[in-house]
Amino acid sequence: MQDSDLVVIGHFSIDTIHLPSRTRPFVILGGSVAYSSLVTRRLGGSVAVISKVGGDFPEAYLWWLGQEGVDLSGVARLANEQTTRFELEYSEDFANRTLKLRSQAPPIDVCDLPCPLKAKTVHIAPIAGEISYDVVEKLSSCAEVLSLDPQGLLRSFDAAGNVGFKLPFDKNLLSLINIYKSSQDEIIALTGCSILDSAIKAIHDFGVATVIVTLGVDGAVLSVERTVYRVPACSSSTVVDPTGAGDVFMGSFLTEYNREKDSLWCACVGSAAASLVVEGVGPTFFGEKEEIYQRAWSLYEKGIKQ
Repeated sequence: MQDSDLVVIGHFSIDTIHLPSRTRPFVILGGSVAYSSLVTRRLGGSVAVISKVGGDFPEAYLWWLGQEGVDLSGVARLANEQTTRFELEYSEDFANRTLKLRSQAPPIDVCDLPCPLKAKTVHIAPIAGEISYDVVEKLSSCAEVLSLDPQGLLRSFDAAGNVGFKLPFDKNLLSLINIYKSSQDEIIALTGCSILDSAIKAIHDFGVATVIVTLGVDGAVLSVERTVYRVPACSSSTVVDPTGAGDVFMGSFLTEYNREKDSLWCACVGSAAASLVVEGVGPTFFGEKEEIYQRAWSLYEKGIKQ
């Protein structure tokens, strides 16, 4: 793990995905850490994962990740626990998604972090509240860059597993972060600002240098030291499954960021990779590295400062 450019922390999941084109659901590897680590490997970056899974987590998933070159030395498989599981159901046009939590792995504690741990970048990507402030604080001393996708810290779950927004959010955590990424709904819920520009400014006010807001088919907004760029969405040949597109965006962004590329280029690579992953089911299709870069270059040439 000491040799990894990127370390991603959060829970793997087992996802049951209901797609409008299928009568039966797919059951497949999920979680932000899966999508972001696999795309990092596709782009030739080194990546390690810190996670916990249960005894029900298929050995085949661990084999798959290992074959792709993901460092799993920080993954604990707990025989008597359950893996985090989600059920996802999409509307006919993919505009709406219903998300339910079916089971939950134990949280990741400070004592679960490898020691010593040093990385260029650590990306914090919880999906069901599994990471605490203490863990983030510890990680802030282990990396040159700390990145956060707060989606799992913003989620609440009722008795039936239905997902809502959990508020208030401990905003002190943001003072530890260099790069922030979320959806538009999440940043508005977190900040309480109904206008996107104001929400982005509120995140910067905590000292966060780079803010990324993914907008689905409308692309993304990238704000670097308060200079704002609109990053167009890359066209996909078809949309089969939009799950994990934002996680692929972020894994790609951070992989290029670690190579000291400019942030607009990093975001274009993120958009390009996201446009490819949706053409398959789950984290099974990323295209070839050359195709990702080709799509990214077409966007980069069109990048316009707001």
